[in-house]
Amino acid sequence: MPLPRRLFRLRSILLLVMFTVLALPLGGLYFFRIYENELVQQTERELIAQAAVLSASVRQLVRNLHKDKPAYGVLLATLPPPVYPYEPIVPTLSLINPIQPPRPDAQFPSLAADDLARKVGELMQPVMRDTQHFMLSGLRLLDVNGVVIAGREEVGLTFASVPEVQQALQGQYASAIRQRLSDEPPPPLYSMSRGTNIRVFVAFPIIETVQLTNTPPLEQRYLQGVVYLSRTPNNILKHLFAAKGTVVIVSLCLLLLVVLLVMLVSASIARPIRELIRQTERVKQGEQKQLEPLKNPVTYEIAQLSASFAEMSQALTERSDYIQRFATHVSHEFKTPLTSMQGALELLQDHADTMPAADQQRFVSNLLADTQRLKQLVNRLLELARADALEPSRQQCVLAKVITSLHNRFQERGLRVHAENLPDMPLAIAPDALEMVLSNLLENSLQHGATDLAIYAQRQGSVLTVNLQDNGSGISPANRNKIFTPFFTTRRNSGGTGLGLQISLSLLKAYNGEMALADCTQGALFVLTLPVAI
Repeated sequence: MPLPRRLFRLRSILLLVMFTVLALPLGGLYFFRIYENELVQQTERELIAQAAVLSASVRQLVRNLHKDKPAYGVLLATLPPPVYPYEPIVPTLSLINPIQPPRPDAQFPSLAADDLARKVGELMQPVMRDTQHFMLSGLRLLDVNGVVIAGREEVGLTFASVPEVQQALQGQYASAIRQRLSDEPPPPLYSMSRGTNIRVFVAFPIIETVQLTNTPPLEQRYLQGVVYLSRTPNNILKHLFAAKGTVVIVSLCLLLLVVLLVMLVSASIARPIRELIRQTERVKQGEQKQLEPLKNPVTYEIAQLSASFAEMSQALTERSDYIQRFATHVSHEFKTPLTSMQGALELLQDHADTMPAADQQRFVSNLLADTQRLKQLVNRLLELARADALEPSRQQCVLAKVITSLHNRFQERGLRVHAENLPDMPLAIAPDALEMVLSNLLENSLQHGATDLAIYAQRQGSVLTVNLQDNGSGISPANRNKIFTPFFTTRRNSGGTGLGLQISLSLLKAYNGEMALADCTQGALFVLTLPVAI
């Protein structure tokens, strides 16, 4: 098997592997970035869930405290009810986006909270305190003006100037990543991470929906407040920095191990491979009769086993693909006439008594034609099977004699074969095999309207190149790449099976011959390569 001219050297591959291993820490840092971003989104997802539960609790409290009265809150919109009853909120925060500055401090409000809002805040205060005890989140409940009515701190102050709160007061969910002011010193690895000293803020609007009419269905949405939550996401850099000594030692050990592996592989693989190549070249040149055992045979057995399996696998794969494609084509070719025959028989069976004699005769003629086509397919398949399984014989033939035997047969059918000055040399192919190959090509020329076919041959070393050119309609550019595909034919209606060229190829392959379609200005030009008998 010829090798490509350009191949990577083994030392280059080993160097690439070494650099890849050294690049693993950088890849690990990028993994940390991705993981930190996932931690941020996980934190936002948890805050959304907490805010949804607290929002539902506030809505229920307002219903209980505001019975038999108009809806409480600020009217946002009057809309038809949504077709989809659920409105999931998807986390949108990402460390790729710029981190906002720390949250502004709460300010004194220009308008205090009303009595109902203060009452709701008093009832929700113990619930939020217990929730914060377990969830470690900053919880604040705001009224419709952004005034804090429940929370651990800032009760009575307002966050209406905070951007995410402003968006929530408009009835839209909002979230933000802000810098966190921490009493702890930042770790030295802070420059490699954006997940340190940040805090996730979520502003969740509390919206009550009131059904107005049924025809047409309408509903009003009232803003009753905002759940404002915040929490610091988990940080993996603290754990990494805590084990920095171990990380350094492991990195040095890995580097040393890589160097040792490179030296070991270079000494145990490169040298035996070079020796094996030298011995193989000497065997090919005839300077050495057989390969001698290597001093270190470990990589030799692996290389030989790998090459053997690769060649066997390639041969089996090609054969399997050929069988699969062939089976698909065969099933398709048989299915078409069988389906037609089945339909005709069913019609004859159901309507034979009432069907006119002319129609009956037409269906019978179609059945006979399909039967004949199946018979022809079976015969062609048998010929192809014999060609594929053909064991080449030691028979020889002369091209001029084979063409002479075909000349009269095709001249009677209107195809004149012109062959002059053909080399008189024996060919290493059986005469019946060459006759079938040429007969298939001449038959194709005749069926494509050719009246003349010229044959000329020239010896090139150990092979004889034979050109066959006719003056027929030729082969269209769209079909040039399909003519050697089994069952491909442009005259299926006139009985063509599309197996003639495949049979010819199989016969030539059995005798180490070849066939190809060449370019020409008129008709079709086929080029045969036949082995010359030694």
